[in-house]
Amino acid sequence: MDDNFENLKIMVIDDSKTIRRTAETLLKKVGCDVITAIDGFDALAKIADSQPNIIFVDIMMPRLDGYQTCALIKNNSAFKKTPVIMLSSKDGLFDKAKGRIVGSDQYLTKPFSKDELLNTIRQYVPQAEQ
Repeated sequence: MDDNFENLKIMVIDDSKTIRRTAETLLKKVGCDVITAIDGFDALAKIADSQPNIIFVDIMMPRLDGYQTCALIKNNSAFKKTPVIMLSSKDGLFDKAKGRIVGSDQYLTKPFSKDELLNTIRQYVPQAEQ
């Protein structure tokens, strides 16, 4: 399947430069416009201007963690319907449940493959294009 995610804006929030760069490279290859943020505060400062269609957020970050960031995004009426996918190296039931409680739409365990990343986006493309 040839993926063409032209004009799809994806925000990647992660304190790991490696994760941000890897995701950005993979996503740009399939036509996405990628916005990166180093933590929750950085993301919140960029989100209104960038209007992302899908947001990937790491859970364990300094200052404002992924759970807090997700809750703030989902509590904003402008972004309530924007899919937020939690990223974490922890794959425990508690972590996934806590992600759902704060409003995340899905949970992706790190390290993730290119296929896992793109399959996750495919699930939200029709929703993102509305």
